[in-house]
Parts: sequence; structure tokens; C-alpha cells
Amino acid sequence: MKIVFAGTPEFAAQAMRAIHAAGHEIVLTLTQPDRHAGRGMHLQASPVKEFALEKNIPVLQPETLKCNSADPHKQVQAQEAFQRLAEINFDVMVVVAYGLILPQDVLDIAQRPGRHGSFNIHASLLPRWRGAAPIQRAIEAGDTKTGICIMQMDAGLDTGGTVLSDELEITPAETSGTLHDRLATLGAKLIVDVLHLLQEGKVMVPSPQAGEGITYAEKIMKGEAEIDWSLSAPEIDRRIRAFNPFPGATSNVEDLAMKFWNSRIPKAASFSETAHPGKLLGFSEEGAFIQCGRGVIEILEMQKPGGKKMTPSLCMQSLGSHEQSIRFHAKE
Repeated sequence: MKIVFAGTPEFAAQAMRAIHAAGHEIVLTLTQPDRHAGRGMHLQASPVKEFALEKNIPVLQPETLKCNSADPHKQVQAQEAFQRLAEINFDVMVVVAYGLILPQDVLDIAQRPGRHGSFNIHASLLPRWRGAAPIQRAIEAGDTKTGICIMQMDAGLDTGGTVLSDELEITPAETSGTLHDRLATLGAKLIVDVLHLLQEGKVMVPSPQAGEGITYAEKIMKGEAEIDWSLSAPEIDRRIRAFNPFPGATSNVEDLAMKFWNSRIPKAASFSETAHPGKLLGFSEEGAFIQCGRGVIEILEMQKPGGKKMTPSLCMQSLGSHEQSIRFHAKE
């Protein structure tokens, strides 16, 4: 089948690679413009663009697809992209974490007679966690399962009917990074399954999403990563794992913004809960115990500014502070 693929991050690139490996022809790629990244802030292509260039697939990078944009430069980009989509021959559009809203006139191109429309890989069990950050929000909320929905797109925000889905368990040690990788693999498999069914002439009838249980996964903001030690240990544990790898949970000690990358709830802790939240209570063989507003959390991996990730005991030793004097504070 001839595919127009729209996506940007590694999650999307994995699906794109699977589609290509399955023998489908990607005739055009839409992806976000190159962004400044890294310590040198050099312009960096998206993972989707990198794969497209490797396979000599044409790439378009408009800043918007809205042809009525108030910015003349963006308007020209959108009109050029629309014209290219209108002229190119394709069977179906696949959209994965693209980062731009597809206007109805773009969706209409993919729904022309003889075409199958637009399908989206969404990393949640819709209608739970529509929106930008379903993986992180599922962990933060304490969900025990999530999954992938292949959705027939409409003009709403993740409101289209689903044609295929599958579940994954969220383990107690799950981080957004590990869950991302498992969901990316599952999403790549399911979209290839959908394309094969379409190629075989199967009619994909979307199932409308339930009207109850709708939640929205708001974009992750860096300010959310500041640990509030007055929260309960399970809440803090979930946030630490949800914000790994981005933006990384933070808390200050001795004017240093430390990052916390992994944690767990200890099975048993012999500490009293009278210490002030944020107080370092002691070390285990693998981590460090810190008092929370309710309960104790065991931190397993930390990082000083400019340093490497390491065990809490090594990290604290490098500060040169006495264990009994260490107390973490929310970053101001």
C-alpha cells in the first residue's frame, strides 16, 4: 500500500520502520521542523526525518497545516503541504505523535473515494488519557494497565473510533522510558496488522469511544518535576517514575538541584514517621530512605548537576555532607 506518514519522535519512527519493513511504500513524510537540541543547541532532525532521509522518502516540515494561519510564512508552508497532499497518490495516512493538529481539509484528502482515511497510533486505552502525555500520566495516576489504540482520525482531540487495540500491564517498577519502549513495539505491530487487513480488503468499522471515563493527558511541564515531599510516598514514587526520562524529578539539597531517576516503596521500613518530609533517614544496600508526608520512599538512582547517574549513597558521599544533616527541599 502507498502510505503518507506523519510523525516526529522515536515512538513514531519505530512504527515507520515497521511499516517499511512490512513492504508498504511510504510516499511522503510529514514531520516537525528541525529543532535546536543538545548542549551545543545544534539543529537536529527528528527520528522520523532521519529514517525518511535514509530511505530516500520525501519529507515536508511545515510549522502548521492550517492554511488560514495569521503568519504569512507559516501560511505559505501550510498551503504548499496541502497542495502536495492533494496531488500525491496514496492509499492511507498514518499519524503517530506528529505534534501538529490535522485540520479537517487535510483529513478529507485521506478520505477521498478509493482511500482508507487516516489512522492514528495512540498510547492509551481510549477514552482514558486523550492528549499529549498518555504514558506519563498513566504512571503518575497509578494506573495498572494501559495499551495501544489504533484510531480512525476525526477533527477532535483523540476522539475518533478505534479499529484495533491491545493492553499492557504497568509494572510497579515501570518508568515512562520503559513503558514507552514497550508501547512503541506494540503500536508498530498493531498498525502493520491494520494495514495488512486493509490491503486484504477487510472493512475496518471503527468502534465509537465510550462516553464515560474520559481523561486528558496534559503536556508535561518542567515545573511539575519539583518534588513535593509533603505528598505520600506512593504519589512521589509514581511521579519520579513518570518523569523518567523527561523532565526528571528534582529537589534541592545544599543549593544543588538533584535529579531523582528511580524509586520504589520499601516493603518494610523501621523508621518513625515523625521526621520532617524530605529528611534523609538512612541508606539501604541499593538506595536511600527519605521521609514523605505519609510513608517512606526508597530512592534508587540520583544525579548531581553535571554528574552521572549513581546510587544515592555515592551521590550523597560526593556532597561531603553528614548523613544526619541532609534534607531535601522543593526546587524554588
